Amino acid sequence: MNATLQKLEQFGIVPVVVLDDAADAAPLAKALCDGGLACAEVTFRTAAAEESIRIMTTEYPDMVVGAGTVLTTDQVDRAIAAGAKFIVSPGLDPKIVTYCIEKKIPITPGVVTPSEIAKAIELRLDVVKFFPAAPSGGLAMIKAVAAPYNKLRFMPTGGINAKNALPYLQYDKIIACGGSWMVKSDLIKEGKFDEMTALTKEAVSLVRSAREVK
Repeated sequence: MNATLQKLEQFGIVPVVVLDDAADAAPLAKALCDGGLACAEVTFRTAAAEESIRIMTTEYPDMVVGAGTVLTTDQVDRAIAAGAKFIVSPGLDPKIVTYCIEKKIPITPGVVTPSEIAKAIELRLDVVKFFPAAPSGGLAMIKAVAAPYNKLRFMPTGGINAKNALPYLQYDKIIACGGSWMVKSDLIKEGKFDEMTALTKEAVSLVRSAREVK
């Protein structure tokens, strides 16, 4: 597994961030780092994403920052130029996956079905995003598809929160869970970065608890 993805596995939870204003990038990065999660997936759902990644990677160079909701090769280029260390896409687009492999940046595309998983394996991926996790059957579905495809590992995202993350984190085929409960948009807009740090610390404790049980 790629070294960057190994770092994400160490964290166990990857905050999924939507930033409308790049001015919030630095204080958000500080809140996450202070809470013990020096990583983030900044989604390309807003115009502020590229600049936010640039700010976070410049001011917090040890932070593992990736780009999410990447839908085009142009966005891949922009994410890499901004300093992104990994790429996440909501679905499996062979063109984007191949392009990322050529650019030597790890990508975790979204999959749900066995056919999509088979395609991911054909593209020589060893980690995929399971998205949207909760609406697609959650942990039970992941375990069902992981049984025949037992060399693949997953990063589920979508509907995962502090109340249901524990069993996901305890499953050895899951490297990390993507979640936004510690970086909710209302907290960002209201500048409640101390609260985000507190929620991040709780998330870190959750990962620790899951791994102690394992």
